[in-house]
Formats: sequence, structure tokens, C-alpha cells
Amino acid sequence: MRHLLGVAAGLALLAASACSAPTPPRAAAVSPTPAGPATLPAPTGPHPVGTTVLYLKDTSRPDPWNLDAKARELKVTLWYPAKQRDGQRAPYMTPKESELLLRGTGIASAPYDTLSKTRTNAIKDAEPAGKTLPLVVLSPGFTKPMSTLTSLAEDLAGRGYVVAGIDHTYESYATTFPDGRIAECLACDSNSDPGFGAGLVQGRAADVSFVLDQLPSKWDGSSRIDRSRIAMAGQSIGGSSAMATMLEDPRVRAGIDIDGTAYARIPKSGFSRPFMFLGSAQHISGGSAPTWDRDWRLLTGWKRWIVLSGTEHQSFTDTPLLADALGITPTAGVLPAARAAELTRTYVAAFLDQHLKSQRQSLLDKPSSRYPEAKFCPATCAPS
Repeated sequence: MRHLLGVAAGLALLAASACSAPTPPRAAAVSPTPAGPATLPAPTGPHPVGTTVLYLKDTSRPDPWNLDAKARELKVTLWYPAKQRDGQRAPYMTPKESELLLRGTGIASAPYDTLSKTRTNAIKDAEPAGKTLPLVVLSPGFTKPMSTLTSLAEDLAGRGYVVAGIDHTYESYATTFPDGRIAECLACDSNSDPGFGAGLVQGRAADVSFVLDQLPSKWDGSSRIDRSRIAMAGQSIGGSSAMATMLEDPRVRAGIDIDGTAYARIPKSGFSRPFMFLGSAQHISGGSAPTWDRDWRLLTGWKRWIVLSGTEHQSFTDTPLLADALGITPTAGVLPAARAAELTRTYVAAFLDQHLKSQRQSLLDKPSSRYPEAKFCPATCAPS
């Protein structure tokens, strides 16, 4: 079963699935005329940002969704500090990918190629800078291409991280491969099956481990990655996959679940590596909160559970930043797109700076007057 998920009162750019924090479907509020192309906010760190794309093939396992595929193919987008500030900006997505995403999510308020015109900040195939840098793996929500987390990825790269964003093939509306093939969402036909979420996060954990295996030999800049400093974050089912990956792969030393139902089961003996839940107000009022409460009790190391008031499930993605270009009007009471992006970037970066760069972050110790939307849970975040 597929549902449409409204974001910021009608930002129904992205479809919710059985793996997403629950929220009632709502009709999009469509403005008469879309604005011009969207421009993603500039990275806040000191480094210019480069990006490149890798295509990897895991011949050790068949694809879990395409029974005719004897190997698992993955598209991996890397963002990293670059030596140059000028050059060709990387595309956000292709016109066909934009069309398939908008058709899949039922958005007809703008031309179908609209998202392909989104302006990014990263320089395509720029020469990497830096000596040894921590690595952050990013995983998007179900049905979503990795491009929908571009703003966060660019910001982390500007702050001095290498970011590896994984497009999990056949789990989003469109993944394009170099030979022109477009893998559409075969998994969408199964997302109401029993055990779907648990199986999907296990598959994503295998994807991440394979990517970590391959990076040293597949990217010319891989010598800059400090393989002792790796973390993973993701939104929705991508966030759920962070814990699933950490349970299977000890190379990932810290993780963030951004508004995703927890499917992987932590052993009763507990889990001691640093972990953070970063959620929306919807998450607390919805059915996913009990899974976080369950896991919170089993996290025996450094941990935080932070909820941002005024946010919805897609507030942590690029979705609100694209609303004007799509002619979709937000609802009152939801944080403006720029503020939601600032909060997401700030708290994700603070966690990573503390656990991958050993830079103590007081922001993670207590509420901040600068960011009053951030509520420290579970004590202050009981459902209303």
C-alpha cells in the first residue's frame, strides 16, 4: 500500500511508506504559479565542496528486489572538501528522475522536469582537498533518491567530512545507471508485506558494508578517508538502517536515526557505541515513538534523543527547500524551510564533530536558547 505524505502542511513532495514515521495523508496546498528553480542553501563550513559519482557492483549476492539481477548494483554519490570553488555545479537529478519522482508522489503543480533545475553548491568531479578526513555514510528514506539529502551532504562536506550517499537500487522511484538504464521502485510493490521494514534495513546494512569495502579501490581520493572514523546517518528508513548497519559492521562507530522507525533489534545485552535519535514532533505523536523508547533503554553508551518542535517527517530533507519551485504552499505552524535545514545541519554536525573529531559539543548537553525548538527526550517529549 502506498500513501502520500504531506510535508509542512502540503509539502507532499515525497511519498511515505510503511517504513516512515506515520502521519495522516493530506492534500497538498498548491499555489497558482510555481517560482523559479530552487537553490539549495550554501554550506556553512569553510571548505568548498566537490562531488563525484561511483557505480559499484556486488557480485557476491543477487539483487533482493529484481530476481533477474544476479548482482547488486549501487550508485554512490560522494561529497568532499575540494581544492576549487569554481567549476561546473553538479546536477541535482536528471529530468527523467525528476519526472518519475513527481509522478510517483502525485505532484502535478509544476513541470515534471522541475527538480532537475535545482541549483546545487558542489563542483562536479572537483579535486579533493584535505589529508585524513572522517567518513559519513548517508541513507535516504524509502522511495527517495539520495539527492533529497543533498543539502545536508553538501554542508557536512563543507565542514570537513567525506560523505558517501547511497542510492539503494529499486527502493526509490528512480536510479539511473551509466548505460542509461533507470531502476524504478520494485520494492514499492512489497512494502505492506509482513517483516518488510526489518528485511529492508538488513539489505541496506549489506549495501553499506559493501560500499565501505569498495571505497579504497574505487575512488581516487580514498586515501584521504580515515577509516577509523566512520559514522552513518539517514532519514526515515535510512535512519532505521543506521542501527541495523552498526549491529552488523563494527567499522561504523557512531550513528544517527533521523525520524525513522527502529526495525533492527538491539541485543538484550545492550549496545555501547554512540547513537542519536533526531526526530520530528510527528514522530512523538505517531506510532514510531515506542520503538525509540524500546531501543533507548538498550543503548548503554553515549546517547541522545532530540525532537525538533515544528517539524514534520520530511523537514529533515530537501523537501521544504523545493516547495516554492513546485508551487506548493506550506501550512502555518511548521518551521520555515531555512530554519528546518539549519537545525538539521547543526545537530547532525554537532554529533559528528563530537564523535568523529573528538570536539566536545555543549549543544548536545542541554537545551540551547539559540535553538529553542530542540527538546531533549525522553523526559520532555511525552506524547500529548
